[in-house]
Amino acid sequence: MCDRIKIIFALALLLSVSIPGSGQQLAPLANGFIKSLDQELKAQACFPFDHTEKFNWHFIPRERKGPTFHDFNGQQKAAALALMRASLGKAGSERAEAIIELENVLREVENRPPDDTYRDPLNYHFSIFGDPDGSGEWGWRLEGHHLSLNFTSSRGTLVSATPSFMGSNPAIVLSGPQMGKQVLAEETNLGFGLLLSLTDAQKKLAKFSEEAPADIITSNERQAGLLEPHGIHFSSLQGHQKELLKKLVLLYLSRNTAEFQQKLLDRIGQAGWDSFSFAWAGSETNQVGEAHYYRIQGADLIIEYDNVQNNANHVHTVIRDLNNDFGGDLLRAHYEQDHNPPKADE
Repeated sequence: MCDRIKIIFALALLLSVSIPGSGQQLAPLANGFIKSLDQELKAQACFPFDHTEKFNWHFIPRERKGPTFHDFNGQQKAAALALMRASLGKAGSERAEAIIELENVLREVENRPPDDTYRDPLNYHFSIFGDPDGSGEWGWRLEGHHLSLNFTSSRGTLVSATPSFMGSNPAIVLSGPQMGKQVLAEETNLGFGLLLSLTDAQKKLAKFSEEAPADIITSNERQAGLLEPHGIHFSSLQGHQKELLKKLVLLYLSRNTAEFQQKLLDRIGQAGWDSFSFAWAGSETNQVGEAHYYRIQGADLIIEYDNVQNNANHVHTVIRDLNNDFGGDLLRAHYEQDHNPPKADE
């Protein structure tokens, strides 16, 4: 990790010692971040709650709105990362920071100069939507290459943490000082563990194609929908296989705070684990060069994992909420209350 990123994370670590990882604490942290900005950066970072920029999300290198680490001084960097860490669970924060760090690995792999801006660990954008005063609805987003984290809160409570995209390129670092590093190893290994636990008859239900799709199928669509075929249903799994599927779902949910994880677990409890299914496409061999894909659907959640690009050494994962991406019902209620359509880009 380059010295600049080490300094940023060190500052945030010092600040985060007294910050609980609870959605209840996000509004004060967001306000602290906003207050740390000068007028120019504040104008870049802040949007109305229902601005169309809220839905302008992606996970590829591209032009984005919102200031980046390049624009921040030490206090602002620490405040921005404190907000990120309070919005995610420990596992989520660790993955997010490791994904940012991989930009340095890509610079080396692609023989780019040290000042290259295409692979840049400081090129991650922060945006605030609405007023985080604790009394109404607001949200925020962190986005850059292989990260798109979207959060929505209402009256001090985190109500949505999707779409949530995390990717890893390379999936496994094949050379250099970080050789062997695998940021999303658990997502890969648990997926294969479940697949390989299936009998031949069960695999016929789960596996829908010998070829993996080129990318996650839900892409960066504003609204996701259920994907066909569903694959093998939870009720068709044996006891140990059911536990593996639960473990895989819980791994993805662990990217969130404990509080928000419980909210999702309560929803799963109401819908029942029998609402879940597991589908696979591509290779059944867990190694670089063997393209593969899986998805999990249940309780109105979609989880996708795809490893196809760069000789199947480039992972994309996403969590979508069919009813609550970007705040869902809360956003619709906001539109109805104001009797106005979403504001156009300005």
